[in-house]
Formats: sequence, structure tokens, C-alpha cells
Amino acid sequence: MELEPTIGLEVHCQLATRSKLFCRCPADFGGLPNSRTCPVCTAQPGTLPVLNQRALELALAAGHALRCTIRETIKFDRKNYFYPDLPKGYQISQFDQPLCEWGELEFEAEKGRSKVAKIRRIHLEEDAGKALHPDGLACSLVDLNRAGVPLIEIVGMPDLASPSEASAYLQALRRTLRFAGVSECDMEKGSLRCDANVSVRPKGQPELGTKVEVKNINSFRNVERALMFEIARQSEVVARGEKVVQETRSFRDSEGTTVSMRRKEDAHDYRYFPDPDLPLFDVGRARIDAARAALPEGFAARRRRYQGDWGLSEYDARVLTEEPAIAGFFDATVAAGLAPKAAANWIQGEVLAFLGETRGEFEQLRIAPAALHALVRMEEQGELSHQAAKKVLRRMLETGDSAAAAAQALDLVQIRDSGALAGTIDAVLAAEAKIVGDYKGGKETALNALLGRAMKATKGKGDPNLIKQLLLEKLGKPGG
Repeated sequence: MELEPTIGLEVHCQLATRSKLFCRCPADFGGLPNSRTCPVCTAQPGTLPVLNQRALELALAAGHALRCTIRETIKFDRKNYFYPDLPKGYQISQFDQPLCEWGELEFEAEKGRSKVAKIRRIHLEEDAGKALHPDGLACSLVDLNRAGVPLIEIVGMPDLASPSEASAYLQALRRTLRFAGVSECDMEKGSLRCDANVSVRPKGQPELGTKVEVKNINSFRNVERALMFEIARQSEVVARGEKVVQETRSFRDSEGTTVSMRRKEDAHDYRYFPDPDLPLFDVGRARIDAARAALPEGFAARRRRYQGDWGLSEYDARVLTEEPAIAGFFDATVAAGLAPKAAANWIQGEVLAFLGETRGEFEQLRIAPAALHALVRMEEQGELSHQAAKKVLRRMLETGDSAAAAAQALDLVQIRDSGALAGTIDAVLAAEAKIVGDYKGGKETALNALLGRAMKATKGKGDPNLIKQLLLEKLGKPGG
């Protein structure tokens, strides 16, 4: 029996707010355990939650970026379950009236083929804390720094047909959220977390198979690894004539396997009910429209603009839209006056190579877009050779120096005075009598050899066009 998988992803994304969803505690990553807590997020008696306006605005931005329908009136619900890292005994979430519904995400399923996956809902909720189980201790510890951190959960429909599609979908979703300014989406810090729902069924069968949820997936690569293992495991179960059990499983990164955590809960197991501490909230058409108007240009729109308006290749447009910071720097460099293709070449070449070597982040660049334009202008005006400009840019990236200061410090400003170059050329011609003889004998390529010797004698600082002109004046035509 030929089986086919069906996959849907549930993605938790931490919103880029300074404070938590219902209190003023810091929401950023790190800090000493339990140092970012207050009576509200530790559920002390008599405390009341107050909705973070910025979190709502970012959730609206996510909804617009993913083409969702947005509710004008929302409510919050209590999702009940009891774990040590949830001090209230429930999580404030949204059940039957989520903020956003029925969106979609277009992504590249494979080279040259796009696919649209539907999004069932996006709802606001608070994060739980973190339970720790140190080796050697006969107890567990709880860190509540993350308790109350604002999240959106993006629930995708089961529209994905392979592990590679799931990874591509997740990468496109991350890029969409980052360009919308919703979140930094750093999977290492837990600000983007993915759970995968997967089932198998006989090929062509309309009914879906029994769904299994796989948790604790923390990278794009592991999305594929976890799903490949789980699809193979479920296929073996079916092949043995057994039934797949609906359950929640955990992915073990070190082994590339999934293990059972618990039988899968349904909505009624959580005993949702409206949170009496949070009344119905009127989002309002004006707030929804304002969020749409404030939405930055997305990565897909930028790619189209780079190719259509500026004539860049598909490859160039793809590289420049990998991260918002790269696209922003590129746009600013073009706005400063540098031609789009030249800006693309320098950014993709020297700038990204430097960041790769130093493991740096684009946001930490020590040069401004106008400084890169100034460097290229020096090359275009003949003040720097192309190779010298590369060295100058390297120093600029390392020190933050201006183009002129870096060129002076490296002593790479081109010599463009024919009088200053004349003596060097005479010395080269005298030292390279054989090459001169070859040239006078009709070997045109000998001129390039003499040009190279002269450039070396000036330590790369001589203007190659001027040197070539002076050589021709002294030697005449080849064979002459």
C-alpha cells in the first residue's frame, strides 16, 4: 500500500515587545532565573492582567502580512492544565474568537514552483515558564522569566505534503514575520518554536489519517528530520496492520527520533472558558487599518521590485532579501546614490563575506550606506583600484573609518601624477629588457606584463590606465 503524508505546522512566535503580555516585566531573552517576574506573572492572589497594546499591534501586523481576516472584537480564554511552569494553573489564550483567521502564505515548495498554504488562525496567548531538571538533583526547578511573554500561535492547515515543504513553509513564515517587524524569530532563543502535526493515509484516500503532534523542534533542519522519522514510523505501524495512536511525541535531536510524551489532548481536555478578568476587547476598524498602513514592505514585494524596477537577477534579489537588515542596508545604499547592481555586488561580495568570517550580524555593521557609496565613488574616479577598494572596505568594516581615512591609513590612494610615475616606468623598462624586446618584436601581450611590473613597483597604487598610456608613449606600437 502506497502511503502519503499530510503535514500541518503550529508555530509559536514571540512578539517583539519590551514587556510581557499582561504585565510590565521585561520580555527579552536571558536574565537570572526568576529575576523578571512580578505578582501578575507569578499569579499572586488579587492581581489582574492588563493587555499590552504593542503586542496587539504586532499581532495585527502578523495578520495583515499573512492576509488574514481580522476580528474587530476579541476575547481571551483560560486554557486549563497543570504544570509547575504555569503558576496560575491555566494559560491565558484565545479559543473560539481568535484575533485573525483564514490567511495564507505563499512559499517556494521547490525550485521554480510556488505553493500557497492556508492558515486557519492566529491567536494571542502568554508563554509558560520553563521547568529544569538538573542532573544529580532529585528535584525539578522552575524559571518563570518566560511566564507571560507575549506569543502568537499561527495554526496552519494540513496543506504540506513532505518534510521539505514543511521546512520551506517555516522559512518563508519566519522571513515574513521578520520583514513585518513582528519578531526576531530566533529559534535558538525560543522566539520561534514549531510543533508539527503529521499523519499518513493511503494515496488518493480523501480522509486524513490519525494525527500525531511532534513537539520540541528547534531548527529548519530538525523539522525535516523529525517529520522524516515520524512518517517512516507511522508507515511501519500501518504496514504491520496496526493503528496509529493519536498522541503527542517529542523530538530527540541527538538521536533523530521521536518518543511518546502523552496521549493527545483535544480542546475539551483543556476546559476552555472565558477569562473573567479580561472583558471583551474592541480592536476597532481604525486600529486594524492603522496596522495595515504601518506594515513594512514584505520580502516577496522587495524581490519583485529589485528584479522589475532595478533589473537585478533572481539570485541577487533572493540574497538581498534573506534578512530585513540586508534589504534595508541595500535600499539605503541605493538611496545614497550607488547604482543598484554595484550596491548588490559589494554587499553580496565583500560585506557578507566579512560577516561570514567574523560571525557578525548585519545590524552590527560599523559602516553606513553612504560610506559604501563614497568608497565606490573613489574607485570610479580613479582614486582607488578595484583591489585597493576591497582592502579599504575591509578596514572600514573593521574600524568604522570613512573611505578616505581608511585609504590614507593603508596608503592605497592611487598615484595619478604622470611626473611621479615616469621614473618608475623608466626603471621597469630598464630592468625588463627581455619583455621590452618581446613587445618591440610584435608580442602585444608583453605590454600587460610590463603593466603588471609597474603596478607592483608602485605597490598597486599607480593608476593602471595612466601607466598604460605612459608605456605606450615610451614604447610605441608593438613591432614598431
